[in-house]
Amino acid sequence: MSEEPKIAQKGPYILEMEPGTYFWCRCGRSKTQPFCDESHKGTSFTPIEVKIEKKSRIFWCGCKHSGNKPYCDGSHARLKEEKVSA
Repeated sequence: MSEEPKIAQKGPYILEMEPGTYFWCRCGRSKTQPFCDESHKGTSFTPIEVKIEKKSRIFWCGCKHSGNKPYCDGSHARLKEEKVSA
């Protein structure tokens, strides 16, 4: 059985991003959402490295269930209520 990520937020994190390298939190445990703070240590998760070339508005996945990780694809709208963390 695979480990399920924690749902950090039921909806995207919409941020204006500067060019650079970022690490998107895949586990949902980070205190610096949507970015990794190494809270995944001891789990099977690793962050996703994202290189941004130009200033952009990014819709980062907050539910951690997107089919287009690390970007929001609307999957949060289809999550069952019992999966959503309080």
